[in-house]
Amino acid sequence: MGGDHPILVQSMITEETRNVDACVEQIIALHQAGCELVRVTTPTIQEAQCLEEISRKVAEQYRVVPLTADVHHQGSDIAVEAAKYVDEVRVNPGLFVFKRHGSRSESLNKEKTDMRGRQEDATVELLRLEMAYGDQEWKEELQAIEDSFVPVIEACKKRDIAMRVGTNHGSLSERILVTYGDTPKGMVESAMEYLVIARKHGYENLNISVKASRVPVMIAANRLMAQRMDEEGMPYPLHLGVTEAGDGEYARIKSTAGIATLLMEGLGDTIRVSLAEDPIHEIPVCYDILQSCGLRKTKVEYIACPSCGRTKFNLPTVLNQVRDATKHLVGLDIAVMGCIVNGPGEMADADYGYVGAAGGKITLYRKREPVKHGIPQENGVQELIALLKDDGMWVEP
Repeated sequence: MGGDHPILVQSMITEETRNVDACVEQIIALHQAGCELVRVTTPTIQEAQCLEEISRKVAEQYRVVPLTADVHHQGSDIAVEAAKYVDEVRVNPGLFVFKRHGSRSESLNKEKTDMRGRQEDATVELLRLEMAYGDQEWKEELQAIEDSFVPVIEACKKRDIAMRVGTNHGSLSERILVTYGDTPKGMVESAMEYLVIARKHGYENLNISVKASRVPVMIAANRLMAQRMDEEGMPYPLHLGVTEAGDGEYARIKSTAGIATLLMEGLGDTIRVSLAEDPIHEIPVCYDILQSCGLRKTKVEYIACPSCGRTKFNLPTVLNQVRDATKHLVGLDIAVMGCIVNGPGEMADADYGYVGAAGGKITLYRKREPVKHGIPQENGVQELIALLKDDGMWVEP
């Protein structure tokens, strides 16, 4: 991932890792649906050891599928074991060494709640300074992180596998919360500590995520992460996602708002849409985001007007007829426009156009050029197929 490679699509299975056969089945199904990197939760040594059998069975029953081991709590030994069997290990800086929300951050959050409506900002800042970690304590915790993290780095280096350093807005460490608050800056600085240690020990096969369940926080954190990596000369790929997005239409809109915004700014090398549904439903959303941003093309692009009083046919019906006949011709842009007034101009980027004309007729276009006139509406789809065949663009479904 990264560089000139296409944006990588990934997801995460929901089966319990010890249920090896169920994991294998779900991994294969996700990959067949278009998932290019599959994450597997690895909370204990036992789950890490299951990865060996999972990886082997996937390869035997199907083919090799790139796998990520998702390591969270107190994870050094677990990550080292998992690194023997997968292509990537994911660590969460907020949970990797120390438990979060200790006495200091809990105290700080309580004070923030109690001081609503009063001189909150100044008082909370004073409290933060009183609770702040001293230089020696800060250095001791960083050293503890390094001591725990280095074995994981060495395990990844040994097999030349990747690592994702993934911070979450909801799981920052106590030290980061006390120092920066639950802010985008805190998320970024939490990740940077691990990147600095990795580089110090000669390991740079890294990618980074800074995820939040709120779109503005996720966008701000990724912009800041990119800026900080630029300042430090760290050209690592970014993994984009709105975590815990929910389900249904709103979750898809929410994920698109965050991911697509950053992709259009040139940020992001791999994406995951996090839905509270079967993860196989995430894959079409990922590809729709990438196609709408012009980054990957996995299906026919249909351009269609919203219809109005000038429309010369039942546009939703005709659009579905055209789609049903041509949806297998991946790579083409096909327009279905209701009338001649705006149709030719608005569909100018399309490869082919199906445009309503007076008297129950349609006109077919090849790009901007009208090539077939006066076609009865009932013959429109057949004539479009004939045009595609004449141009050598047709393949059988």
